[in-house]
Amino acid sequence: FGNDAYCWTYKVAKQRHAGDRENVWDRGKGLGGTSAINFMCYLRPSKDDIDDIERLGNPGWNWAHLDRLIKKLEGYVPPPDPDALNGLARLADGRLGTGGPLKISYPPAGTELEMMTLKSLNEVGVPIAPDPFGGNIDGVWLTPNAYDPASHTRSYAVTTFYRPNQDRPNLHVLTEAVVGHILTERDGDGDVTATGVEFYHGGMKYTVKAGREVIVSAGALKSAQVLELSGIGRKVVLEKINVPVVLDLPGVGQNVQEHVLHGMTYELKDDVPYETIDLLRDPVQAAKHRELHATGTGVHTTGMLAFGYMPPASVSPTAEQAIQRAKADILRNWATYPPELQAQYKVEIARIERQAPSCEIVMLKGFLGLPNPPEPGKKYINLFSMINHALSRGTIHAISSDPSVEPEFDPHYFEQESDRKILEEQVHFIRKLTSTGPLKDVITREVNPGLEVQSEEQIRGMSSYDHPGDLVTDLEHRHSDWVEKYFSTVWHTCGACSMMPREKGGVVDTKLKVYGTTNIRVVDLSILPIHMAAHPLSTVYGIAEHALECILGTM
Repeated sequence: FGNDAYCWTYKVAKQRHAGDRENVWDRGKGLGGTSAINFMCYLRPSKDDIDDIERLGNPGWNWAHLDRLIKKLEGYVPPPDPDALNGLARLADGRLGTGGPLKISYPPAGTELEMMTLKSLNEVGVPIAPDPFGGNIDGVWLTPNAYDPASHTRSYAVTTFYRPNQDRPNLHVLTEAVVGHILTERDGDGDVTATGVEFYHGGMKYTVKAGREVIVSAGALKSAQVLELSGIGRKVVLEKINVPVVLDLPGVGQNVQEHVLHGMTYELKDDVPYETIDLLRDPVQAAKHRELHATGTGVHTTGMLAFGYMPPASVSPTAEQAIQRAKADILRNWATYPPELQAQYKVEIARIERQAPSCEIVMLKGFLGLPNPPEPGKKYINLFSMINHALSRGTIHAISSDPSVEPEFDPHYFEQESDRKILEEQVHFIRKLTSTGPLKDVITREVNPGLEVQSEEQIRGMSSYDHPGDLVTDLEHRHSDWVEKYFSTVWHTCGACSMMPREKGGVVDTKLKVYGTTNIRVVDLSILPIHMAAHPLSTVYGIAEHALECILGTM
C-alpha cells in the first residue's frame, strides 16, 4: 500500500466533516487488482447482512445463495492437527468449501499473540463467535487467509483464475490499457446496446467490437466513471463534463459506502519471545526471513488472523447512545430523505434494533500506526478498530470527459456524527482491552495515540457536536482530534453501481445488467448496495461466480 509501483493511490476529496482530510484510497495495479496486494484475510460475512441485500429488493440474493457460490470456489486446507489453534480451526469444518481453486488456510507462523488477543476480548465480554463461517459472526475467532500452504504464497485472482486459463484461445489480456468509453446504439425498443469499447494503449486509440456483452469490472472505484464516460449516469453529472446523455440513470456514482478504521499501537515487553513483522525493519533480519520464506517459515508466513465483531453496546454505553441517537435523528428527518436513502436507512435501523455486530477489532503483529514512529529493535502489536455499518453515504463521479482524469472520490466521512462517535469510543474499548488479561502481561506502553491525546489542549480542539443543546462531557470527545487526523480507509469501498430496483437508485438488476441496456453488466464490489460486517474478499469472488452463472444461463 502506498507504493506506486504496485497500487493506484487515489486522493479523496477534502472531507468537510473530518477537518478537510484528504485520505488516499489504494487499489492494486497489477493483474488481479487489489486481490494481489490486500491483507489476504478470508472472512465470511454475516448472514443477516447478506439477507439485507434481498430485503433491498433483490429476490434470491441472500445468504443461502452467496454461501453456495463461494463454497464452489473455496479450497480450504485445514491444519494437519485438528486441535490446532486451541480448537478454533474446527469452526471452519464443514462450512468452508474444500474442492475449489481458491486456496485458503491458516498461515503456519505462531499464534500466541493472537490467542492472547482473543482471550483478552473474552475477558471484556466478547465471546467466541458461534458460527463465523456459517453466518453468525458475533464474537471472536481466528480466520484463515487466502494463503496456499503448498507454495507458501498468496492465493489470489491471478493464481486461481487467470493462470490456469491463460492459454485459452478465446482469452486475451491487454495490460496498460485505459478504457475511454463503451460504444452504444439503441435498439428498436429504445434499449441501449453496447457494440464495442474504445480504449487507449501505448499512446494510441483503439476500438474493439463486442460480440455478446461488455462486462465492466473496473473495480469499486472506477466502474461508475466508465459508465459515466459512456453517457450512462446522472444527467446533471454528464452535462457538467460535456458527455452526451445516452441513458439517464441517476444511481450511477451514488450510495458509496466504506469501512473506516483507526489503529492503536502497543510496544511489547523486551522479554516477549514471539516474532512480529517489526523484524523486517532490520536489513539483516529482512534478508534472513526472505530465505526462510522459501521453506514456509519465518515472519513472511504471518497473517492477520485475530478478529472480533460486536455491536456498539459491547463497546460502551456511549457508543450505544450514539447509534440510538442516530436512529432517532433519521426517524425525525425521514420525510426529507429521497426514496433510495429511505430504503437504505430502513435496513440500517433494523440493524440497530437487532444489535448487529457492526464494530470490529483486528490485531496485527507489528507496527502500523500514527503519528509516533517505532523504535529500532522494539516489537509491537497494532489493534485496529473499524466501523462496518457506517450511516454516511458518499459519491464517485467523473469530473472530466478525459478518461485519464480521475473521478472525484467523496465518501462523506463522518457526515453522520454517529460514525465518528463510535470510532472514538473504540479507543476507550481498546484501552480497556489492553489493560485486561494476557495482553496486559506482554504490553509495556501505548505508542499510538499515546496518553497525550487526553490533554486539555487536545480536548479544546474538538469539532462542535451536532446536538449543541446536549450536555457533552470531556469523556465523550477526548479522542476526537486524533481520530479525525489519523483515521483511515479500510479499502472496502462499495455501492457506486448498486444492485437495487431502479426506482430505489439502483444501477444494475439481480443479474448485474445495467438498467436500460441489453448487454452491459457490472461485476465488482461497486454493485454491493449496502455494506456488511466483513472484509469483502469472499463476497467479491461470490459476485463474480454469480455473474458467471448469469452469463452462462444466456448462452
